Amino acid sequence: METWDFVIIGGGAAGLSAGIYAARSGLKTLIIEEKMSGGTAADAPIVENYPGFSQISGSDLAERMSTHCRKTGVTINEIESVKNLDLNRDTKIVRTTQTEYETKALLIATGSHYRELGVPGEKEFRGKGVSYCGVCDGPLFKGKRVLVVGGGNSAAITALYLSGIASEVIVVHRRHAFRCDEKFVKDVQSKSNVQIFLNAEIKEIKGEKSVSKVIIFDSKIGATREISVDAIFVQVGEAPNSLLAKDSGVEVDDEGYIKTDIFQSTNIPGVYAAGDVTNHPVKQIGTAVGQGITAALEAYGFVRRPYYRKDR
Repeated sequence: METWDFVIIGGGAAGLSAGIYAARSGLKTLIIEEKMSGGTAADAPIVENYPGFSQISGSDLAERMSTHCRKTGVTINEIESVKNLDLNRDTKIVRTTQTEYETKALLIATGSHYRELGVPGEKEFRGKGVSYCGVCDGPLFKGKRVLVVGGGNSAAITALYLSGIASEVIVVHRRHAFRCDEKFVKDVQSKSNVQIFLNAEIKEIKGEKSVSKVIIFDSKIGATREISVDAIFVQVGEAPNSLLAKDSGVEVDDEGYIKTDIFQSTNIPGVYAAGDVTNHPVKQIGTAVGQGITAALEAYGFVRRPYYRKDR
């Protein structure tokens, strides 16, 4: 069994930021990531609200964070999944598909996953015209007619990205107004090949071997309409990846988000949480970075017990 000062589960913005600060503080630090490091930030076509970069692709930002983290001495184990946790002891045990790890402090930064619409045809055509990542699958539909569902920043950014690839982009949002940054609203509205349907909901996704049409309900006129499309990009938010934590005794709220205090501490001493998996109301790269930093410094205090640390 390998022994570490600090183990971080999740290699997204929160986990990588925590790794940088923990390693610089002198903690022997390991990050375990079930996919590739970078998290969901890597899926963003464009990031325009992260300080220091007026515009950068999510993949580039994620790569820079990963490289920086490794340079501080953090070990990042990618393509390794955590199976279960034993947190009911002073030293925590992390069991993965590869081995077991012993750690003095643990950070859960497992992020979130894309929410589904839950309509007929969505699961059937996933990967066959139904996508949750514009930058991943958008190039497959060059010159095609595509549809984006959602009204937040992710939906607007995805629509803008696809407008430069597809022949036509249709945006469907169930409310009467977008809930994204005003800049994005103006940018989307300025695109000649973007058509917007507000007060409308997707009711069904149809096709044969792949997506060919969607049925939407227009609440303005109280009727359904059929729209021919080649792909549908679902951008309706995310849900926390907190089941592992919950099963291990970490307290979550009614929506499944891990409860933390201002120090990113959970209900279990020595166990912290940061990023989109927590109940913090703002889900942004910047807030994830801040939470990761806070968690790492708290973990340092918990492990090393410096003279200036006060009992929490």
